[in-house]
Amino acid sequence: VQLVESGGGLVQAGGSLRLSCAASGIIFNINIMAWYRQAPGKQRELVAGITNIGTINYADSVKGRFTISRDNAKNTVYLQMNNLKPEDTAVYYCNAANYYSAYDGYWGQGTQVTVSS
Repeated sequence: VQLVESGGGLVQAGGSLRLSCAASGIIFNINIMAWYRQAPGKQRELVAGITNIGTINYADSVKGRFTISRDNAKNTVYLQMNNLKPEDTAVYYCNAANYYSAYDGYWGQGTQVTVSS
């Protein structure tokens, strides 16, 4: 399984970004596609995840601001991030796995999101 992320960048507080993660390889038996993030000096944390039947899970800190979605035909998962805050600054990683884990499964290379105040 290969995961390729895109869409990160620099944005002012209150702005929006959309991250994309294109998956290839043997993915039909992967249950969860998720986004994690890791800020400097902090542990990697779950941002949002979506199962192959559409069950969605969000971190409390992003509920109401971020939306995860997946296009199964394109093997792509998206993370729409609105009303961004400086504390959202981190490297965002796409993950494919059969359970939620900050370190297991398959990982993309990461994309930097920087929110200026």
